[in-house]
Amino acid sequence: MKIKICGLFRDCDIDYVNEAKPDFIGFVFAKSRRQVSGEWAEAMRSKLRSEITPVGVFVNESLANVAQLLNNNVIEMAQLHGDENEHYIQELKSLTNKPIIKAVRVLSHDDIETAQHTAADFLLLDNGTGGTGESFDWSLVSKVKKLFFLAGGLKADNIKQAIVATSPYAVDLSSGVETDGLKDRAKILEIVRSMRND
Repeated sequence: MKIKICGLFRDCDIDYVNEAKPDFIGFVFAKSRRQVSGEWAEAMRSKLRSEITPVGVFVNESLANVAQLLNNNVIEMAQLHGDENEHYIQELKSLTNKPIIKAVRVLSHDDIETAQHTAADFLLLDNGTGGTGESFDWSLVSKVKKLFFLAGGLKADNIKQAIVATSPYAVDLSSGVETDGLKDRAKILEIVRSMRND
């Protein structure tokens, strides 16, 4: 089971993930309290352990900006959370050879079914708009052919249940490893270690 810790925005957050060693981390370039600049992400990328894959999170960002961050190796994957359609995804694929994750707002099983036909490499199943810190109805997840990240309200006390219910490729945590809106070293270490030990 792969683990992604999303929404790093302080220098110490990089230290925490370097210690915990999740598989992926997320830099949020979209407007949010966790938003980072390309310059900061590039500086942090150089400090990130080589085995951790950095993912950029975008909402309706220009193709050129996303492709530049990918092609300059600031990030290795793009996670699209806005209204990006198939034309946008195909265009981005033509500009870079890096993987693309398309976020899906899961309100019904049809949302997942429709999304499976995307040209994106992975899906990210989330509750409504991203970053709410709330989970969706996991029983809606069945027969997902495309590999997917599970997000939305995951934390230490429900993550095992979520994995059993949905069998994701990876789990994506953000607020579930924070205290008072900031990444919490102990929570990050605890969740990564508990999952690695199972």
